[in-house]
Amino acid sequence: MRTAAAVCTAAMCISLAACGSDDAKTSAGPQKLPQLTGVTAKGTPGKKPEISFKTPLSVENNATAVLQEGDGEALKNGDRLCLQLTQYSLKTGEEIATTWDSNVPECSLVFNEADEPGSAESATLAQIANATLKGKKLNTTFGVGINDGSGDAQNYLLVATPVSQSTDLTKAEGKKVKDVPADLPKVTTAADGKPSIDMNGYKGSDKLVAQTLIEGDGPEITSSTYAAVVKYTGWLLDGKQFDSSWDRGDTFTATLNGGVIQGWTEGLRGKKVGSQVLLVVPPDLGYGDKEQGEIPANSTLVFVVDILAKY
Repeated sequence: MRTAAAVCTAAMCISLAACGSDDAKTSAGPQKLPQLTGVTAKGTPGKKPEISFKTPLSVENNATAVLQEGDGEALKNGDRLCLQLTQYSLKTGEEIATTWDSNVPECSLVFNEADEPGSAESATLAQIANATLKGKKLNTTFGVGINDGSGDAQNYLLVATPVSQSTDLTKAEGKKVKDVPADLPKVTTAADGKPSIDMNGYKGSDKLVAQTLIEGDGPEITSSTYAAVVKYTGWLLDGKQFDSSWDRGDTFTATLNGGVIQGWTEGLRGKKVGSQVLLVVPPDLGYGDKEQGEIPANSTLVFVVDILAKY
């Protein structure tokens, strides 16, 4: 999949970008990545590094190297890492894009030491980061060369520095909202956070309802938020459950600009991490007149969503 250059230039993202081709073969175990050479970094750890290399820089695709050791706490397996990223042209050395100037790091990567590349050519940037940062500390700077034969405009050097780490929530945490309208469905939450619902005779709404049930104190989801990490359950108005990440024992990453129904995008905006939100989504903000699995056409959908993280 040739998505690394396009996605990373526009969104500076790690976990969604893949280097290599769809038909690249995956070996039985992790493989050593090519070594990136000819690139140096200097400066204070945790600050934007000064990167130097002779141009044009010739690199093997997905070659990587630690350019500067970090001085922060040890990286923790399972924590979400926020990385400051900069891209440079291999041909000219020109800076293409950076997150340092806006101080909005890219936080899609959950550090997973076990998720290593099975093949250097098919490795994702997330796998490269996991392998390169194993045993390292915050503020470590590393580089990755992207050179897969797509041409000068699509080949670049990515320099990344993890500047913070945090553990995602496992359920909504915050203050319970007391003034929830009495005519809405009644939500009960188990000790582990899993919700159940009593429709309470509710007949639905022709407008979106986004009622906070638990008010978290984390960062707010805004129009610039790329994704929210959530747990959720969805029901029809007759009380029939049609989906639940709780039952799957997993979280769901909701990409908020086109990756989920419009009712989620609008309903989660303005909510904070840690919150539990009751969403009532009318058909025009859901699946409309199209049947979707167990969801009949023209259905009003009811969701309880726990917001665990955002990036």
